[in-house]
Amino acid sequence: MTLPMGRAMREVFGETVTELANQNRRIVMLDGDLGSSTKGEIFQRAHADRFFQMGIAEQNMLGVAAGMASVGLIPFISTFVAFAVVRPLDQIRVLIAQPRLNVKITAGYAGLLTGRAGKTHQVVDDVSIMRAMPNMVTVSPADDTEAEQVLRWAADYEGPVYVRLVRDATQRLFDPGYTFNFGAAIVLRDGSDVTLISTGAETPRVMDAAEILASRGIQAYVLHVPTIKPLDVSAIVRAAERSDLVVTIEEHTVIGGLGGAVAEALSEHRPTLLRRLGLADVFGQSATNDELMETYGLSANRVADQVATLVTSGRGQPRPAESVSTQG
Repeated sequence: MTLPMGRAMREVFGETVTELANQNRRIVMLDGDLGSSTKGEIFQRAHADRFFQMGIAEQNMLGVAAGMASVGLIPFISTFVAFAVVRPLDQIRVLIAQPRLNVKITAGYAGLLTGRAGKTHQVVDDVSIMRAMPNMVTVSPADDTEAEQVLRWAADYEGPVYVRLVRDATQRLFDPGYTFNFGAAIVLRDGSDVTLISTGAETPRVMDAAEILASRGIQAYVLHVPTIKPLDVSAIVRAAERSDLVVTIEEHTVIGGLGGAVAEALSEHRPTLLRRLGLADVFGQSATNDELMETYGLSANRVADQVATLVTSGRGQPRPAESVSTQG
């Protein structure tokens, strides 16, 4: 059964941070001239005195956010991942992460689905970068419900946080009663033929893939990992114990992302056969969302096909393609 569609995470971002600011005068927003795209403009209309238009000067924007945090304010960043993580990386490292300042890097337009913007605006190695940085928490919500919960949690958390938000509406995985538990992975489905581990907006597609696999007689155990750092190692170990094959799936490079984190955890705590699905050391392209998901093997049908091949072929390597990692 295909999951229903929820709201776009960018709308959740604008509305939730605005509501939080209604309750907390310390919350401010810094925008990199993209408020109409990130929906930071919702905050601007409600709290013009706490909305700071920084222009296309993201290094300066992150530096200013650090200064604001140093005097007790809680800055939220409004821009794309390409301009919130990659361009101002030195400022994040030196001015925010090293002194562990209370800045919320709530970046939109994560991953491949950036509205046909192409490889210049698609950042598929941001998790690799941010989870490797000391003091930096890294969270990737699956849907609008979880995104709202993560933003509320981030406002209360003392320290730097990177929240990975996607542009468009995603399938809704969680009901309104869901509560985000920082640092905890979530079991979404039981099964013993294969263990699927995913994060972010890819998880709803993985759940659809699990349904397709079930129709083929393959029962998948599905684990959602919203908090990539700190990683819920015990949940990953328990998930690996459910089958003798683990497959990670992410809308991100397989180098250093969720798949890398899971590989590190299992190699230390429970050596297990692991295959990683995602972008195999390539940049993205400009195309429709559906076309990109098919091209890089991340649609529900493509995920199901690849996993089924791994299960039925004695867990051998998937056929080499730019969309599938052939690294174990």
